[in-house]
Amino acid sequence: MNDLAPLLTPEGRALLDQVRDTDPADELGVATRLRREHPAELVSAALGQARLRQRAVAKFGAEDAARMFFTPNGVEQSTRASVAAYRAARMKDLGIGSVADLCSGIGGDALALARAGIRVLAVDRDPLTAAAARANAEALGLTDLIEVREADVTEIDTTGYDAVFVDPARRGGRGRVFDPEAYSPPLSWAVQAALTAPHAALKIAPGVPHEAIPAEAEAEWVSDGGDVKEAVLWFGTGAPGTVRATLLPGPYTLPGRGLPDPAVRAVGRYLYEPDGAVIRAHLVAEVAEQVGGGLLDATIAYVTSDELHPTPYASAYEITDRLPFNVKKLKALLREREVGVLTVKKRGSAVEPEELRRKVLPKPHGTLAVTVFLTRVAGAPTMLLGRPA
Repeated sequence: MNDLAPLLTPEGRALLDQVRDTDPADELGVATRLRREHPAELVSAALGQARLRQRAVAKFGAEDAARMFFTPNGVEQSTRASVAAYRAARMKDLGIGSVADLCSGIGGDALALARAGIRVLAVDRDPLTAAAARANAEALGLTDLIEVREADVTEIDTTGYDAVFVDPARRGGRGRVFDPEAYSPPLSWAVQAALTAPHAALKIAPGVPHEAIPAEAEAEWVSDGGDVKEAVLWFGTGAPGTVRATLLPGPYTLPGRGLPDPAVRAVGRYLYEPDGAVIRAHLVAEVAEQVGGGLLDATIAYVTSDELHPTPYASAYEITDRLPFNVKKLKALLREREVGVLTVKKRGSAVEPEELRRKVLPKPHGTLAVTVFLTRVAGAPTMLLGRPA
């Protein structure tokens, strides 16, 4: 699919409506039938778009995904709608009324910004991607607030916009790119573009090294439903050099306070598993202080405490058993307790959870649910058994 134009015609839109719920297993039969009345290329394009829309439901919701237009890369790389809406709301709170969205892709962030009442210039150099962004602005009734421009972002004059938002491409011909200077455009260029604007936000990979974060930026790690989605470098917020972790839905935001690493202590009654955004932001100490706890091991982000302190920033488990790592002993204990549902989590262990689950619970017979943590306690390989508190 190299051209969206045929799908935007009355015939193309009608065909999209016909195939919207097509099961991939039925595509061949559906295509054969439809090609009797429509051009083969149009049928293929419609079925391909229907497939992309079905994949996009997880990011954009069923209502929007059914109206939007996608490219394969657009579905894969676009921002989840809930995350984009959070960022747009934060920009609105900063008083931002216009944004130059550079590397806009199919327009996921531009749509969220426009829905927040912010005027957007969406720029992407790929013709098909820009066409999808333009079609999406029209499909969702946001053309009054979104201008789509097909251009090289390095040639765009952002003067006159309240903020710059840059989402560099982080995939190359060989897959995901981890070096920020290998982004397209490079992080250093994006930082310079950010420093020329009153406000800016740069979306980067959540695994970015903290030492790569410029001193002028506030760094925020965002998770949605427990999955870490991105890191964002904010400029012009009045908080340079700070870090924060934001958890969606909510939002719940944990600011960093520069606390020292928590002390290592003995296993308590409760184990806390910090959210991934908290760990990426290096804010485990802030969670440990909230729950009155310490670390199981100096190098592992599991917090333990004798008391239960509910917090949105970590999942709490009541620990029932502690034993040295031993597969046979674990299998015997699970059989004795008639465990039927086993969740295996690990941190600081080379054991693969699925492999262990097959070994210790090959044929579940009971109904009891147990979580086993494979980790280290004061350096020793350990298994901790428990249940959600």
